[in-house]
Amino acid sequence: MGNNTVVDKSMAFAVRIVRLYQFLCDERKEYVLSKQLLRSGTSIGANVTEALDGISRRDFLNKMYIALKECSESSYWIDLLHRTGYLDDDQYRSIWSDCNELKHILSSITKTTKESMKTRGSDYL
Repeated sequence: MGNNTVVDKSMAFAVRIVRLYQFLCDERKEYVLSKQLLRSGTSIGANVTEALDGISRRDFLNKMYIALKECSESSYWIDLLHRTGYLDDDQYRSIWSDCNELKHILSSITKTTKESMKTRGSDYL
């Protein structure tokens, strides 16, 4: 996509989530939990993309917070799929690691943006 780490990583994560959803439906015959993960996991990148087109810093921050929340939700579904035996240990560690890395990036972005807004006192980009 470009040279924006969070955009690239959220897209790569979404692709992995789509593939995991296909695997869970085709191989494991699991449709309910995997659909929840599909929604939250692909929503991260959509919100990041919306944030980049935000009309203000506050709008950017709100969308990034939503992306962070969706990432947290995704980690919940990944944990649940593992604990219920739909993901083996290797599958779990791999996808959870990507999710956790993305969560750290989004957390850093929201924290930095919030601090920047306090310092500058401006809501506009």
